Amino acid sequence: MKIIPVPAFEDNYIWLICEGRHAAAVDPGDAEPVLDYIGHHGLRLVAILNTHHHGDHTGGNEDLLKHAAVPVYGPRHENIPGLTHPVGTGDTVQLPELSTDFSVLDVPGHTSGHIAYYGANSLFCGDTLFACGCGKLFEGTPAQMAASLQKLAALPDETKVYCAHEYTLTNIAFAKTVEPANVALLQREVRDHQAREQGRPTLPSTIALEKATNPFLRCDLPAVIEAASRYAGHALNDPVSVFAALRKWKK
Repeated sequence: MKIIPVPAFEDNYIWLICEGRHAAAVDPGDAEPVLDYIGHHGLRLVAILNTHHHGDHTGGNEDLLKHAAVPVYGPRHENIPGLTHPVGTGDTVQLPELSTDFSVLDVPGHTSGHIAYYGANSLFCGDTLFACGCGKLFEGTPAQMAASLQKLAALPDETKVYCAHEYTLTNIAFAKTVEPANVALLQREVRDHQAREQGRPTLPSTIALEKATNPFLRCDLPAVIEAASRYAGHALNDPVSVFAALRKWKK
């Protein structure tokens, strides 16, 4: 199995999960780059997986369905174009053409019904967990998002993280204001700057790397608590309030 990043818009990645001549598209906000890639490489689309309802993740669904009548998986509590298989925590997405199954996780916060897909040592998390960051809270609460991030942080350390945007360098810059002495973070900055200078994605990340460098997964650590408390102007004494302060600070 190969996982291919297909760039879209200014900073989106549409992920293609490929095996042999088959491919599933994760969060296809635009059909054209997907059709270009699968056409050029002689692939057949077998499924669409959506993590949430935002147009830059679902806008290509209907045009892709004109090309191939495939199942569309997505959160059961959101309006997803072309949805055929509404799913949530406890469900499994079986992709027989790819010899791959994905467990579905409810991860509300960015949107109220946001989900993620986990399988084959890979996590497709949409706009919940970013490389060195997390999504904005458009519909959920800080408590919901903090719980969702901890659910993802509990996955095996070697899990590869395939989020949907190339926000890494901006996120690292913010993380350095929170933990300027974090050696793992400073090393990550060098590596990811080199990747972008060479035209390569900074993704996938890993759960281990996120736990070492992502302030939104480190809200129980003294240095992060201290930085968030300084920003808030008063002492913060629980991870949710620390997370809420960080998310407000990040803007």
